[in-house]
Amino acid sequence: MPEYTVKPLDSSTWPDFASLVERHNGVWGGCWCIGFHQRGTGSYDGNRSIKETMVREGKTHASLVYDGDLAIGWCQFGPAASLPRIKHRKKIESEPMDAPNWRITCFFVDKQYRSKGVSAVALAGALDLIAEAGGGVVESYPENVEGRKTAGAFLYNSSLSTFERQGFERIRQIGKHHWLVRKTVHAKLAT
Repeated sequence: MPEYTVKPLDSSTWPDFASLVERHNGVWGGCWCIGFHQRGTGSYDGNRSIKETMVREGKTHASLVYDGDLAIGWCQFGPAASLPRIKHRKKIESEPMDAPNWRITCFFVDKQYRSKGVSAVALAGALDLIAEAGGGVVESYPENVEGRKTAGAFLYNSSLSTFERQGFERIRQIGKHHWLVRKTVHAKLAT
């Protein structure tokens, strides 16, 4: 198994992120990973511009996974209020719960690296970055793929088993195959 590294998405890693997205024609029809933040412009260039501005202003977060100097995947996360456009919202909000501090909404893995553990590394990296930012309740909405074939390209929120291996607990089913999961991440103490 290759040894991957993780870096936060910020101004210094923007070119690496942009290169990964551009290698895949904008990912999911030119989304540029803004769809959970706000409605896109409907254009590849418009969405790219929005994402770059958000990155440079520190308004979007992701753990980027690298193989050497090449960005090969990511896990998007952020404060819950900054990622309001979640799928299955009605079902999630149908039973009252305390709002999470953080949401994990989106994964993407380069097509050459799928099924090689990149999603798990991206999730672990996101949890480390959340701990460095003060921790709290983290919520996500992965898909249960057990016992059925699923194309990795369509697992926008990774698999349920990936989250359970990181200690997330199933809260309730929110779609045919999607689950609401949560975990409390403790703040990392400054050294």
